[in-house]
Amino acid sequence: MRYGIFSDTHGNSDALMRCLDALESAGVDRLVCLGDTVGYGAEPNECCDVVRNVADVAVLGNHDAMAVGLLSLDHCHAQAQHALEYAAARITPENRSWIRGLEYRVTEGNVCFCHGSPLGAEDDFDYVFTLEKAAALTGAFDSLNDVTFVGHSHLTTSYLITPRLSLQVCAPRFRLRPGVKYVFNVGSVGQPRDRDTRSCVVVYDTEQSTVSYLRVEYDVEAAASKIYAADLPPAFAQRLYHGV
Repeated sequence: MRYGIFSDTHGNSDALMRCLDALESAGVDRLVCLGDTVGYGAEPNECCDVVRNVADVAVLGNHDAMAVGLLSLDHCHAQAQHALEYAAARITPENRSWIRGLEYRVTEGNVCFCHGSPLGAEDDFDYVFTLEKAAALTGAFDSLNDVTFVGHSHLTTSYLITPRLSLQVCAPRFRLRPGVKYVFNVGSVGQPRDRDTRSCVVVYDTEQSTVSYLRVEYDVEAAASKIYAADLPPAFAQRLYHGV
């Protein structure tokens, strides 16, 4: 099985379509969306239409939850609130119902897919993007799936977890070792924040026991122009040019 995993599209349909093309070229069997299809970008509804129709697995992100009233807008800053109000006004009833029906986490065999941390309260949407955060998972080793894929951070940090310690591991491609567990931040389709303007997606090959990060070029200018033209804070367009 080859999973194509993506997250944090954030209303950026230009990036989304290029990423789906890249995953198709990679020969994936199942598409997994780790949430935050909406927020920040100019085309939340268009992105929901696509993800709802192509994703075999999808989980709820915090921006998704706030856009449909499952989580208070008080959980984000004023500019993000503005973008979520923009999204909420445009999401169709079909897409609103789809979002409200998403679960926080989905497991398939020894794999867990979720937006934030696999542990703790679901509505916390906690991050796993520092070694300190990953170290907190060490004490819950027996509760973790062998492999966990998370979004939320917009980063591409990865962690190896043992019963005694957690290690940050960095590489574009991993061969998974038996006896340890892994947490992968899969990066962002629509708003990367690891100082690389390219989108990021992940391919997980269960037969080869490999996880690969794929960087995908897309038309940043087109996506930014849509944000500038919409009733959205221009900062969300400017960030696309710098990957921050």
